[in-house]
Amino acid sequence: PISEKCRMNYEQLIHRLKSLSNPDVVKGMARYGINPVNAFGISIPKLRELARQTGKNHETALQLWSSSFHEARILAGMIDEPAKVTRLQMDCWAADFDSWDVCDQCIMNLFEKLPWCWAKAIEWSSQQEEFVKRAGFVLMARLAVSDKNASDSVYYPFFEIMIRESGDERNYVKKAVNWALRQIGKRDFELNRLAVATAYTIKSLPGSTPRWIASDALRELESSAVQQRLGRS
Repeated sequence: PISEKCRMNYEQLIHRLKSLSNPDVVKGMARYGINPVNAFGISIPKLRELARQTGKNHETALQLWSSSFHEARILAGMIDEPAKVTRLQMDCWAADFDSWDVCDQCIMNLFEKLPWCWAKAIEWSSQQEEFVKRAGFVLMARLAVSDKNASDSVYYPFFEIMIRESGDERNYVKKAVNWALRQIGKRDFELNRLAVATAYTIKSLPGSTPRWIASDALRELESSAVQQRLGRS
């Protein structure tokens, strides 16, 4: 537990983030598809260390998110308290996503821990906004890894959604669809069979985007390494 004397409040955290700013890193962020607007250029390991020093605090997380600073929003997801996060907050934060790293970090650090994340994965996957739709598929991918107790059946609806959305040519959507398909297909023998079948269905659809999603996924899902791990010879 973090001592109350050691906790940093919102103003102290913003001051700390600014002190860690690296303008040279900010200049290079766009090369990795990261939105450099309102960014400080701070690495994820440094943000994790700052989160450990800060401890969990819902109100501070909300303040950090409202600041619109790039790294402050990533930090917000790291320190928020899952038990206090509402569906409305999830929707509001998702609507603010403007970069793949903020989207993915928020999901990995916070959203995938919430009880209604399964419903949001389905809901967001049909949205038009690029990073909201990406968030839906990133949730699917992450749940395949993090929810060790989920039954195979809860993943079944995701396959039809992947087929439906596989024609979306936007880079951060198609990569997320591919990611979800691969992660679910590596979970166990049955889901691998269904993921492979889904990939072939997607591959048969017109356009280069479905073909890329499917071909890239099949290289991994049908690989000897994955098949051996799942118990196939």
